[in-house]
Amino acid sequence: MSQDPTDEILHRVEAGVSWITLNRPAAMNAVTPEQRERVITLLGEASADPDVRAVVLTATGKGFCAGADLRGAPATGERVVGDVARMIRLGAQRLITAVLDCEKPVIAAVNGTAAGIGAHLALACDLVVAAREARFIEVFVRRGLVPDGGGAYLLPRLVGPQKAKELMFFGDAVPAAEAARLGLVNRVVPAEELETTARAWAERLAQGPTRALALTKQLVNASLDGDRTAALAAEAAAQELNMGTVDANEGVASFVERRTPKYLGR
Repeated sequence: MSQDPTDEILHRVEAGVSWITLNRPAAMNAVTPEQRERVITLLGEASADPDVRAVVLTATGKGFCAGADLRGAPATGERVVGDVARMIRLGAQRLITAVLDCEKPVIAAVNGTAAGIGAHLALACDLVVAAREARFIEVFVRRGLVPDGGGAYLLPRLVGPQKAKELMFFGDAVPAAEAARLGLVNRVVPAEELETTARAWAERLAQGPTRALALTKQLVNASLDGDRTAALAAEAAAQELNMGTVDANEGVASFVERRTPKYLGR
């Protein structure tokens, strides 16, 4: 698939993997509203396309995403109550929700600094691979702001409320190795191995039972919000749905026949 290297979002599909790349390296990939909308669209297309079975979200240059770039936002006149909430709801929150709700597993390949909404964009992904140089920064407090883009929802679920408060109250940079120790990152690799590692994981996922992975993602995400009764009911319903898929039948048949399963994503 040909693409213009000057595009602010690069996109290609290879071996069943949708690669979405933020491409404003001079701005440390601070995300513009146009980029945000493009990423949301691509994640929606990945969900709907049976030939896409995994997603990698990454960036060019030294930064993964330095947060939201509001410098190009139009001037708005007098602000009234509700304007900011609407902007957050329709902007940053939609971006994070698009990652969480994507029906394919999403891997963040974090090449550098992930700050503010950039950190939340990475943490919303299902798996996070980070270069050794990567850093995660809850930068909002440095600007006198409340964390948005789902930060106060995501972070406590990953590190617990006390650690989440520490990170959000002080806004200190968390190096990749420390992020891994805290559970924010699955694996830390040398920068030159980042794409290779993300590719290996993504292509492995792309060979898996795609619908079962989607349902598993939904179950795990929902389990953090509900009680045990709701979680067990959702689990039973998900397995009921999954057992009607081609891949579930293939998985059981391959076990009985003592062979390697060949999943089709259906």
